[in-house]
Amino acid sequence: MATSETTIRFLLDQLSDLPGVRTRKMFGEYALYCGEKVVALVCDDQLFVKITAPGKALVGERYAEGFAYPGAKASILVGADELDDHERLTTLVRVTAAALPSPKPKKARAARATKKAGKKSKARRTTTRSR
Repeated sequence: MATSETTIRFLLDQLSDLPGVRTRKMFGEYALYCGEKVVALVCDDQLFVKITAPGKALVGERYAEGFAYPGAKASILVGADELDDHERLTTLVRVTAAALPSPKPKKARAARATKKAGKKSKARRTTTRSR
């Protein structure tokens, strides 16, 4: 079951106090970003926040692990009660984002395109038959 747009709008509304919060659709589900960091996944209308020490400390006894999809790393599964508490949810996302490392810089598109073009022409040369 895919995540509904209603769930995404609700989460974004709950997190509206945080600057730079957005979602991106990926593989039928959603990644939740805070700035440039992916802090959570939203799968099957459930929020799975990346596990960090500050996040675990904040959640405390209500800590529950879940898996966003088969083969995924364990995440903090945020229950319905926590989703309704926008202050607590905002704090969880904020401390998680602060604890996560910055994303690695991406290579420039032009450099990647040149590299791919080089590989394609090399592949064509090796597959061309002489007559």
